[in-house]
Amino acid sequence: MQQTNTKKLVLSDFDGTLTTADTMLLFIQFVNGKMSLWCSLFLFSPFLVLMKLGLYSNERMKERFISYHFKGISLNTFQEKCTLFAQKHAHIMRKQALPTLQSFIDEGAEVVIVSASVDLWVRSFFTSMPQITVLGTQLQVNNGIITGKLASKNCYGAEKVRRVKALYPTKTNHYIIAYGDTKGDDELLNYADEKHYKPFR
Repeated sequence: MQQTNTKKLVLSDFDGTLTTADTMLLFIQFVNGKMSLWCSLFLFSPFLVLMKLGLYSNERMKERFISYHFKGISLNTFQEKCTLFAQKHAHIMRKQALPTLQSFIDEGAEVVIVSASVDLWVRSFFTSMPQITVLGTQLQVNNGIITGKLASKNCYGAEKVRRVKALYPTKTNHYIIAYGDTKGDDELLNYADEKHYKPFR
């Protein structure tokens, strides 16, 4: 039960929870084309199998895809692609996602999107809602160029909670409501006072 002197903190996963599709594969296809995406899936298929078996980390897998598709691209160009991607794919947001988040904001709640996807393209879906904070996987940039490495740990599983705690060190100041739809959200959901294991409808 929420205490009257606490503020709501809404934590939500992005891919699958707020959207109807995984945005990483969509973004790669949008930027480099379907053929490039399928070539990379074929090239990395042994690692994908190992990842599914729990023998290869999803963080290292993500870094391989990032390096293959985006290494050497300028950050400015990448950000422009993110903006265009969000504009062209606004339809993948679930019907009630943005209205529900806006209703929380209108109530005075703080809203944070906690996603394993790259924060730059996730944030592009919320340009009209500057009150929303996005915590996502970050790309390493050197002299304005994407290196192909990750600048942060993959924002997945326990890392989601660690990132939230870094932003909000004192849990008792908030009544935490969390939304997620996969096992990668389990730790985040279990950390919350109120959890919803389902996509937005």
